[in-house]
Amino acid sequence: MSGRVLGTTKILGVMGFPVSHSLSPVMHNAAIAAMAMDYVYLPFPIPVDDLPTAIAGIKKIQSVQGFNLTIPHKIEILPLLDEITPIAQSVGAVNTVKRIGDRWFGTNTDVAGFLEPLKQLDCDWKNMPAVVLGSGGAAKAVVAACLDLGCPVIHVVGRDPKKIKKFHGAMTSQLHDYNLRVHPWTSIPSLLEVAGIVINATPIGMASDPQTPISEAEMALLSDRAIVYDLIYTPRPTKFLQIAAARGLKTIDGLEMLIHQGAIALEFWLEEEVPIDIMRQALIQHLG
Repeated sequence: MSGRVLGTTKILGVMGFPVSHSLSPVMHNAAIAAMAMDYVYLPFPIPVDDLPTAIAGIKKIQSVQGFNLTIPHKIEILPLLDEITPIAQSVGAVNTVKRIGDRWFGTNTDVAGFLEPLKQLDCDWKNMPAVVLGSGGAAKAVVAACLDLGCPVIHVVGRDPKKIKKFHGAMTSQLHDYNLRVHPWTSIPSLLEVAGIVINATPIGMASDPQTPISEAEMALLSDRAIVYDLIYTPRPTKFLQIAAARGLKTIDGLEMLIHQGAIALEFWLEEEVPIDIMRQALIQHLG
């Protein structure tokens, strides 16, 4: 945002519920200001039951050019769009939507964003089984990313038996060349003993939730070479990562994923290269 909103200003935003914790407006508006673009990026708190009504309304607002989606809308948005990109089809989740004329296109930038900090590591991914905590839209992107890394097996753990079964069916119908296994939450201890990387793709541990998806005793089951990755970026670090760091494990929080998936989304909307360093600086400054 250039500092003023005019009658010509175009609107971008993020839909979720809750959405008050989102830092996307911080980084996107910083980039927009640096680029001197006539845009503003806003939060859209939309309860899940109201999503169809909200999308129908937004389609009528010509100044809205696109939006991101966060919990709980990444899967529910699919039938409300005109077209989705191949990556979003393969993942089965959309986190970025763009208006092109009168049509709405969905894509997924989470996979590339998730992978970015892992690309900096020197790891033998073919010998690192992955354990993914959660079975929502973010978990779908993580599974696709772990496939891209070359993890030999991907274990997905969920609390809801029906949801985890649906997750397995959806993913195996879209991605055929990998070893995906789903488990109840009670299987976590046995899975941690063989894990090379553990990813928290649940909302457990967000600023409003002081819990942690696995306990200190369960964290002790991990190999000393294991990597612990939390998609949550506030608080920073989460209790989950604090426990892992105390064990001396390599930890990664969701900030770099947030930055990179956001930069890809902004380029998708604006069709120009975006200042990713300014996005990162704005977030770090905001977080203190």
